[in-house]
Amino acid sequence: MKYSMIVDDIMREISSGSRAPGSKMPSIRDLCARYKCTKSTALRAYYELKELNLVYSMPGSGYYLISNFGETAVQSTAVDFSGTSLDKSSLPYNEFQPCISQAISKYKEDLFAYTDPKGLGQLTGALRKHLQDHQVFTSSERIFVTTGSQQALNLLSRMHFPNAKTNVVLEQPTYQGMIECLKQNNISAVGVSRDFSGLDLEGLERAFRNDNIKFFYTIPRFNNPLGLSYSNADKKKILSLAEKYNVYIVEDDYLGDLEEDSKSTPIFSFDKSDRVVYIKTFSKVVLPSMRIAVTVLPKLLINEFRDYKYWADINTPLISQGALEIYLNSGMFNQHINKIRRMYSLRMSQLKKLSEKHTSPSIQWHIPGKGGFYAGLEILNSVRHKDVVDGLLKKNILLTNLENYYLKEFKNENILRLSITRTENSTMESGIVEIINEIENGSGKHKGSIYL
Repeated sequence: MKYSMIVDDIMREISSGSRAPGSKMPSIRDLCARYKCTKSTALRAYYELKELNLVYSMPGSGYYLISNFGETAVQSTAVDFSGTSLDKSSLPYNEFQPCISQAISKYKEDLFAYTDPKGLGQLTGALRKHLQDHQVFTSSERIFVTTGSQQALNLLSRMHFPNAKTNVVLEQPTYQGMIECLKQNNISAVGVSRDFSGLDLEGLERAFRNDNIKFFYTIPRFNNPLGLSYSNADKKKILSLAEKYNVYIVEDDYLGDLEEDSKSTPIFSFDKSDRVVYIKTFSKVVLPSMRIAVTVLPKLLINEFRDYKYWADINTPLISQGALEIYLNSGMFNQHINKIRRMYSLRMSQLKKLSEKHTSPSIQWHIPGKGGFYAGLEILNSVRHKDVVDGLLKKNILLTNLENYYLKEFKNENILRLSITRTENSTMESGIVEIINEIENGSGKHKGSIYL
């Protein structure tokens, strides 16, 4: 794909030193002219580079190089509430590197041929056992290894489903990559509001009943971008509606590994009618560039998904699959997850303490009880979100604008996201104080929310 070519070229330029850390990247228009590509392709390339922690965006200014292959240029000076992947210090480089070497040795004969598009047999076996710890009980037949969760979402969006329907329901707001995926594949999307009061179940039922919905894409735990999670009761209600109206559910459990509540289980665990597609990525909690995810399919979708997967990439890269298999079977994955779960739990606890310490009539805090990357700070005065972003950027505090996480008819231009993934406890308080000051001292006519 052309966006991959752009990503590869930019990474080579960074590696060669021709782009200095902190330098401004080419504009979207420049990339389109240089590669003769569409705007969406250029945006996808920068999205991938952001996921790899190589670039960051400044609203109204463009994209800038953060690091030179992992050496963060802004980390020492900025308070970064914009991260979407793990802190560099929590990534298991040293533990995973030997797994890659072992995979090359173990599967050297297979490197000269294509492998099963469904995934490496030894890995799907390891994944079946691994998923049991997440209350996902299934057979190896239903497990597919995909090149990241984004590939699974892309294939599912394009596929024909047994219910012969064509449209997709999205929570609002939701993961930007899913919105872009539907847009690029010309799939009609229907939005249903999800906020701090929960999901609009009546709106969901209307969409299921009237809008020709083939599946509902949902992030039940630690929703991206809001950090919200459904109760088990809500998960059962959603599943009941899907059964009533013959709609499938695509469950993106991207941060399920960070769940601390043992009673919170995936929607998949309640599914008796074989209509839930379960997706779990390893890129988000191990290494972003590994690009490995597992997709568990209803039996009626297996053959169609296999065909689409084969013609998408023939097979997911063997070395990554083999390395993950060794990593899972060694027990190192569970040790790593326990480490980062504790790490981010402590950061969220710190945020909770700071929210109790720093209050204001201009804000309302929304902190998750356990786990995840994001929490909420709702603006109660009339400050404009752009003023908050611009003001804090001058103070070297990085935020994320959520404009691209909404469908047009749901768009709220006064919503921002802040993340604790790359914000140390030592800098968190100073950043929060500045955010509150900016909100209290700001002016404008609009009202919105900020999400940490």
